[in-house]
Amino acid sequence: MREGRFALTAELTLTRDSSADDVRRQADLLGRYVDAVQVSDNPYAWVQMSALSAAAILIDHGIDAIPILGCRDRNHDALRSELLGMRSVGVGSLILMRGHGIPRDHALPARAVFDTTGQELIRMAAAVDRLASAPPGDEWLIGTGARVFRANRGWRAESLVRRHEAGARFLQSQLCFNLDILRHYMARFVEAGYHRKYRMMVSLSPLPSVVTARWIKKNLSDSRLPERIIERLADAENPAAEGVAQCAELMQAVSGIEGVSGIHLITTGEVSPIVDALEASGLGDL
Repeated sequence: MREGRFALTAELTLTRDSSADDVRRQADLLGRYVDAVQVSDNPYAWVQMSALSAAAILIDHGIDAIPILGCRDRNHDALRSELLGMRSVGVGSLILMRGHGIPRDHALPARAVFDTTGQELIRMAAAVDRLASAPPGDEWLIGTGARVFRANRGWRAESLVRRHEAGARFLQSQLCFNLDILRHYMARFVEAGYHRKYRMMVSLSPLPSVVTARWIKKNLSDSRLPERIIERLADAENPAAEGVAQCAELMQAVSGIEGVSGIHLITTGEVSPIVDALEASGLGDL
C-alpha cells in the first residue's frame, strides 16, 4: 500500500486450541495469494491465541503479519506492553481500534476495560515507534477502523482527521457486501480528499450458509449485508460454493471503485473458502 499497489489481506482462523503448527499451515495456504495475514484480537470476546503470539509465529515463518489491538481487554500499561512486544518481533503494520464491548449474553464472565480511546492508542503506538529508533522506511504502518455508510454531501469525518493526526495511515471497513452504500461512501471519501490521507481497505467474507449470514446481520449491527445476498444463499443448491462465488464477484467490483486500495477477507471458521474466493476473483494473481 505504501507503493500505491492494490493490497490483499486475509484473516487467520484462531481458537483457544490453536497451535503454532496450525498457524503455519494456514500461513502456507494464504501466503500464496495475499500480501499479509491479519490476526484478530479476541473477536466478539471469544478467547483465542493472542495476536502477538500468532504474529510472532507468522513473521518467523516468513509471512507479513498484521495484528489487531483493541482497548476492551487491556488497560493503558498492558496496551503499551503489547505494542513493545509487537515491535520486538518485527511487526511492520498493525490495526488499532477501540473495539466493541462484551455482548450482554456472553457465556463467560468478563469486564470491559476501555480506559484508553482508539485515538489515544494510535498516538501511543506512534510514540512507541519513534522511541524504537526504527531505520528509515521501517516505521509502523498504522491502520484503524472505518464505518461505511451513506455520508451526506459535504461530510467531514472529524474522527478520521484526528486519528490521521495521531498517526493512522490506512483504514479498514466493517464487513460491507452492499456495493451501493460502498460506492456512495467512497465518492464522498474522495470528494473530501481523505484518499490523500488514507489508504482504504474493504472487508468481505465468503459466507458459507444462510445461518452465518443471518448471524452476521443480527449480531454485527454495523455490517452492510443486503437481503439479496442472503436470498441467493438460500436459493443455492450449494450455499458454500455460492458464498465463494458472491465474494469473488464483490472483490472484482470493489477493486474498481475509486479510492479503494485493498480488500481484507474475514474468516468464518475455515481458511479454504478464503483461498477459493481469492482464486475465483483472479485478484490474487496481481
